[in-house]
Amino acid sequence: MQSKVYQSCAEAVADIPDGASILFGGFGPGTPWNLIRALYLHGAAELTVIANGAGRAAGGEVVSLGTLVGAGRVKKVIAAFTAATHPSQRGPLDELHEAGKLEAELTPQGTLAERIRAGGAGIPAFYTPAGVGTELAAGKEHRTFNGREYILEEAITADYAFVRAWKADTFGNLIFRRAQRNFNPIMATAARCTIAEVEEPLAAEGELDPDQIHTSG
Repeated sequence: MQSKVYQSCAEAVADIPDGASILFGGFGPGTPWNLIRALYLHGAAELTVIANGAGRAAGGEVVSLGTLVGAGRVKKVIAAFTAATHPSQRGPLDELHEAGKLEAELTPQGTLAERIRAGGAGIPAFYTPAGVGTELAAGKEHRTFNGREYILEEAITADYAFVRAWKADTFGNLIFRRAQRNFNPIMATAARCTIAEVEEPLAAEGELDPDQIHTSG
């Protein structure tokens, strides 16, 4: 069997093509910063980014999703936060979207998580009350269950998922730590190919306690 281990982040992302769709884990802690930087240096463009947020460039030597957006390498963002949390801190996503140079799809945070989880579980769509009566419900199918109105949301899958794990073995079993367990585990199941950036040295296959594994293989 071909090894799943790469010696560098650059090597791991080297074959990602233009036009790829990528899930990016993390909510602050748990963000795969090194993979994001490697992708930026790799040069892939016309990307579709799915993440909790992608609005601001990190600054300095740190490369963030906002850096990718600001460099004009992203054509679409699906996120729970598509605008700056403070009006005075506008980011490249705001400016490019308002200029018509980038498509941005806003989805409630819980809905975003469930759309990704559903994609990984093979569920094509589901009904949720989140967003009913707002602009986010425009054009979506509505149904009433037990007297309450719901809207239909479609699942999300992607070509790749970039995740950050605490521990892993050479087979690809992953253990997440604390805040890493936000979007990372569900994103790992919803992509055709998942690339994990791992903090601790890799364990040999069979060394990790099976009861502690959050994402298998």
